[in-house]
Amino acid sequence: MTTMTSLMELVQEQPLDTGGVRTWILDNIIPLVLLAVALLLLWLGGGKGDNAGVMRRLAGVVIALAIVGLAVSGLGVNVGEWLASLFTG
Repeated sequence: MTTMTSLMELVQEQPLDTGGVRTWILDNIIPLVLLAVALLLLWLGGGKGDNAGVMRRLAGVVIALAIVGLAVSGLGVNVGEWLASLFTG
């Protein structure tokens, strides 16, 4: 039972949070996904000469990046309040 008490003391001294995991995902996973999407767009459209298709896909990627940026920055609430103010006056 001494192991459980020492573990509880450790948890009380340093509270657990997900800040490190969130930072790691933002620093590593998001750039890798963006790089993969860019390479996929170049590979799909560049070889066939389908420039209009690439631009259509690129517009979707830009919209997705804007949504991810709002979610990461925490400004989504402000944007939601602004949109609501357009309809409520």
